[in-house]
Amino acid sequence: MARHLQADREPRIVAESKCLGQCDPAERIHVTMMLRRPEEGQLDALVNQLAAGDTDATPLSRDAFAQHFSANPDDIRKTEDFAHRHQLTVDRVDPVESVVVLSGTIQQFEAAFSVKLERFEHRSIGQYRGRSGPIALPDELGDVVTAVLGLDSRPQARPHFRLRPPFKPARGATSVTFTPPQLASLYGFPAGDGAGQCIAIVELGGGYRATDIQQYFRGLGIDKPPTVVDVNVGTGRNTPTGDANGPDGEVALDIEIAGAIAPAAKIAVYFAPNSDAGFIQAVNAAVTDKTNRPSVISISWGGPEAIWQAQSAHAFNRVLQAAAAQGITVCAASGDSGSGDGLQDGADHVDFPASSPYVLGCGGTQLDALPGQGIRGEVTWDDEAAGGGAGGGGVSTMFDVPAWQKGLTVALADGSSRPLAKRGVPDVAGDASPQTGYEVSIAGTPAVMGGTSAVAPLWAALIARINAAAGASAGWINPALYKHPGALRDITKGSNGTYAAASGWDACTGLGSPDGAKLAAILARKPSR
Repeated sequence: MARHLQADREPRIVAESKCLGQCDPAERIHVTMMLRRPEEGQLDALVNQLAAGDTDATPLSRDAFAQHFSANPDDIRKTEDFAHRHQLTVDRVDPVESVVVLSGTIQQFEAAFSVKLERFEHRSIGQYRGRSGPIALPDELGDVVTAVLGLDSRPQARPHFRLRPPFKPARGATSVTFTPPQLASLYGFPAGDGAGQCIAIVELGGGYRATDIQQYFRGLGIDKPPTVVDVNVGTGRNTPTGDANGPDGEVALDIEIAGAIAPAAKIAVYFAPNSDAGFIQAVNAAVTDKTNRPSVISISWGGPEAIWQAQSAHAFNRVLQAAAAQGITVCAASGDSGSGDGLQDGADHVDFPASSPYVLGCGGTQLDALPGQGIRGEVTWDDEAAGGGAGGGGVSTMFDVPAWQKGLTVALADGSSRPLAKRGVPDVAGDASPQTGYEVSIAGTPAVMGGTSAVAPLWAALIARINAAAGASAGWINPALYKHPGALRDITKGSNGTYAAASGWDACTGLGSPDGAKLAAILARKPSR
């Protein structure tokens, strides 16, 4: 007897792809099997207590989490037995990550899971390996395995940055650029340099040269540049392409913003392949990393919920829940294509993983400010009509309304409003318009960049400063922010397509942009146990 893994809807991007034929049956690939955690009910209960603000609930340390929630040895043995029966090689077993990584040929995996693997091509993402047919598991693994990742190699995410293009700014605004430290000052970030903290940055392609990064920091007057370490996940590597418009731009933007604002923090960059398996394992590696021990994770990659398969999104969300349980803040860009998130179907979409309730979804604004003179105004980032992008945001189709968002309404651009029926995105915002963009350097060449990709590391660096000053991790801050909306600068003007900014939370800029000093005052947290 065999059981089928969680049924997947077919993402539209798959339906739009052209089948090119069979894969080479002798080609060797890697597949990640994600396993259930013991006592998952206890994990859910802890996270629910944290969401409710229970003063008796504190996040677990990495060591305590590993002790309580590592994969069951018997489940691992059953998975290894399954691999051996199908002549698959067990490459890696990590009980804390709750994964077993297998390798073998296409033919072996097709037989093991009763699927068909073929080559496909899509106009926007190129060629990839795809799967047809549900994944079949033997009865003894039906309740053990929660996801099988890597059978397909479809690129799962895109970076959310925008180089400043030569277009006229919306609303006649003046183009002004900022260094990351200038923005930290304008937003009132508390003094500090993030000493003793580690910021994890997830990258799904591209790379950097250390000399270019150091040159950028020296140009800002940072005499001692941050320590930047690479963490290879699977086949991911620091591989610069030399293309500023490609993933190299994302890598540089993330490292330079986080490092310039928190220069004494360690920056750990997790390089992974751009697939659902690579993306999930990169975040999993950061969450479980006992060497670098990041207290905050910055993610500037994502894709519309509609392109994610159910088993992959569910597995990813459990990893993000584990981060929340361990007091790790995860900041993710909400997207740069407004309320449609880049899908040209006339419908509204939100970006995942920003839409996960365990993630701080980071939206975009356009900032009216001058260094040294303060903020004069701030509106929703929307240069979409001029080809310059707009902040992503809207209402999830995957996740229910979290406890801390219940009772909210969502304002629409047509002047109406409605109750928030599912998880609302984003939670917070920050400067993202390329017209009021960040002064960075890509491969040694100065550039001005924007996008919600810049907002995620901006918030990550703020959290690192707060953590360093408090001597403890702020952790999963979403519940606290919704209890103290006055700690943010409310943005009430503009729209991102379907949705409008409004007083309080909205689906364009969330609760607003940071007021660093007020946020530091509310985010002190007891040490993890």
